[in-house]
Amino acid sequence: MIKERIAWPNGAKCACCISFDMDADSILHLTKPNDGFRYVSAISGLQYGPYVAIPRIIDSYKSLNIKQTFFIPAWCVENYPKTVELILESGHEIGVHGYMHENLLDHTLDGERQILEKVMNIFQNYFGYAPKGFRAPLYNFTNNSGELLVEYGFDYDSSLMGDDMPYIITPKNGEIIELPTHWGMDDGPQFVQPFIYTGRPTRSPTSGFEIFKQEFFAAYKYGSLWLPVFHPYASGRLARWDVISSFLEELVSKGDVWFATLGEIATYVRHQIKIGNYHPLKIKVPQYSQ
Repeated sequence: MIKERIAWPNGAKCACCISFDMDADSILHLTKPNDGFRYVSAISGLQYGPYVAIPRIIDSYKSLNIKQTFFIPAWCVENYPKTVELILESGHEIGVHGYMHENLLDHTLDGERQILEKVMNIFQNYFGYAPKGFRAPLYNFTNNSGELLVEYGFDYDSSLMGDDMPYIITPKNGEIIELPTHWGMDDGPQFVQPFIYTGRPTRSPTSGFEIFKQEFFAAYKYGSLWLPVFHPYASGRLARWDVISSFLEELVSKGDVWFATLGEIATYVRHQIKIGNYHPLKIKVPQYSQ
């Protein structure tokens, strides 16, 4: 069912990365700039991510001896530096996720460049290096995003949904490795409640995670990339993470599943392309000029 397959390292059947978007309460203050501070209950639920869920997740990863990727808005880097330090000290990767989880579709080329410039300066000041991975908030990668990512030296993006396998996107000024996911691999539809309760039901931990398990078994069967997109304040909750971490233990015990950061996966894919072992899909971005 997948025509162009890739030989994963050490005979692994598939590549896996649980990517976490640690938005915390950035989006609340973005959408409610004048009175966001009044939403104390909503803030508490969102702060559960950096204060409780991330340490729990890091402990699980340590026991499983795996390294994974976290996408973090730069505002959260500024406001939750101890959590960010914990992630880095544990050997995990941090990628860019906007400044304050902005919808990039609301911004012009200059506006998007200003956001990225601000983010890159914050990452440089806090970490001493430029990040190599990017995920657009809300997956809203724009007609300008690709060109800007090449301009700022990014190695890979993980915002698009154009294949089951890693592929290449080609802005007019270069190429970027795309590590795709899709909305069916996002925990938002399963577990996330909006700031104001609307009556939308959430799933039980086991039923909500079932979709991710089925996606894994397909990736394992056909040799693709399993790339869930989780949020610490949602999937890091006690019962949910108990279910997820138990499943991760099963996968690690298989011995033929490659867990790696997205940066490591992108580097490996790029090398396989260079030596002629992998011939991925190439997609021009933006797809249309008007």
